[in-house]
Amino acid sequence: MKQLSIRWKISALIFFIVVFSLLIGGMILIGNYIHTKEEELQQRSLLTARTVAELPEIKKRITGTQKERQSINEVVERIRIINGADYIVVLDMERTRLSHPVKRLIGLKSKGTDEGPAFAEHTYTSKAKGEIGTVIRAFAPIMSPQHKQIGVVIAAYKLPNFIEVLLTLKVEIILTASLSFLFGGWGAWLLASHIKRQMFHLEPHEIARLLVERTETFNAMHEGVIAIDTEERITIFNDKAKQMLGIHGDVIGKNIRSVIPDTHLPEILQINEPIYNKELQVRNLNIVSNRIPIKVNNKTVGAVAIFQDRTEVKKLAEELTGVKAFVNALRVQNHEHMNKLHTIAGLIQLGHKEKALEYVFQVTEEQEEITRFLSKNIKDESISGLLLSKISRGKELGIQVTIDRHSQLKKFPKHLDHHDFVVILGNLIENAFDSFKNVDNPHKEVFISIEQNDEILSLSVEDNGCGIDEQHKPFIFEQGFSTKSTSNRGIGLYLVKQIVEKGNGTIQIQSEKDKGTTFIITFDM
Repeated sequence: MKQLSIRWKISALIFFIVVFSLLIGGMILIGNYIHTKEEELQQRSLLTARTVAELPEIKKRITGTQKERQSINEVVERIRIINGADYIVVLDMERTRLSHPVKRLIGLKSKGTDEGPAFAEHTYTSKAKGEIGTVIRAFAPIMSPQHKQIGVVIAAYKLPNFIEVLLTLKVEIILTASLSFLFGGWGAWLLASHIKRQMFHLEPHEIARLLVERTETFNAMHEGVIAIDTEERITIFNDKAKQMLGIHGDVIGKNIRSVIPDTHLPEILQINEPIYNKELQVRNLNIVSNRIPIKVNNKTVGAVAIFQDRTEVKKLAEELTGVKAFVNALRVQNHEHMNKLHTIAGLIQLGHKEKALEYVFQVTEEQEEITRFLSKNIKDESISGLLLSKISRGKELGIQVTIDRHSQLKKFPKHLDHHDFVVILGNLIENAFDSFKNVDNPHKEVFISIEQNDEILSLSVEDNGCGIDEQHKPFIFEQGFSTKSTSNRGIGLYLVKQIVEKGNGTIQIQSEKDKGTTFIITFDM
């Protein structure tokens, strides 16, 4: 049975249903037919019995001579044949048979158990089982002209059995069964073919296997996958998604809002447009989400979200970025120290030992001052190291990098950490450095300020570089937008904007062409 195709399974099922229905219907119809036939035979037998009982010839001969009594059978047989009765029996008051189809029984007494009421002038019918089968018998008293009972007439009709009814209705049964099987089989085949097409000509066991394989494929993916239909019911929710979102149990078929209250997936059904590379903060995880409408024949039938946990990758990237920054800082510092050593060596060779010693004290004091300030006011080593490296990098580029001595950073805003601040400060300072390219300004300056109290934290990076064109301001935070022709541009300010949105902060830009730019970022604490 398992090897049969769905077309044959459906056809066999409908064939069975048709056969079963025909059997049940046939039994009911045959039962009704027999019941109706029984009522009909009761009426016929009564009519026949009364007709014989009312015949004057019968009344006269039953009380006549022996010869007249013997001739009753001839009269009754003619009536029996005309009315199609199986037998008609005339009894006198001594229960002696005066007529019977079997002549050898004539003259013998009847021993029937249901004849008694008939000899008390009652007319009735009964059903009895005899040698020829089940018969319907009618009893009618024979009354003399003086209204005295002189005998009884028994008229009997055989009730057809089940086989006889089938033979009687064989034409109707064959016609009904043939039409039922023909149209039932044809309809079953059409239905099975239609279902087969809707299932892409796959068998149920093949669909079940595909469903299991699809589910396990989604569960094996390293990305989280969630899909919903147009009613916002969950159709896919793989294990990785449950792990990321802290969901347990089976959620297939549930409304997405009841499982993830702050979900943004249903909005894809409304806008009917994909949203790519959207960064989300979920349970202290940095997640990049792609949300896409599911379309079948250009009709949206649902939406799917595919998201990746970028937390570890981002940390590694930022650590690598930090290492690169520190390497650059060491390179710059090494270059700077070589220049300072050459200066000291030159002063000694010229015999200016006091000036050489004074120069050493000055350089040492400057380095120690900025180090002490950062250690005291900036309570994160990554940020301190980044600022030191940018100061050294600025010196190499001929840019004066100044940190506001009122700056302080004690703790980070909600949803943000030192990785986010490395990205923000690093990109804003690098943009400030880039603003001096192709700018003829002998006094290149970048001013950095970090202000914090119990209510807000404010970052500002200010430069006196080339500034930003008014026509470019609306687009500077878009991914891929850059005024520079080199590759791998247009991502820095986009990342800054994503982090600011994650921390529920604001960005202000003050810029004037050829005079400089100030970025001010504010977070609530």
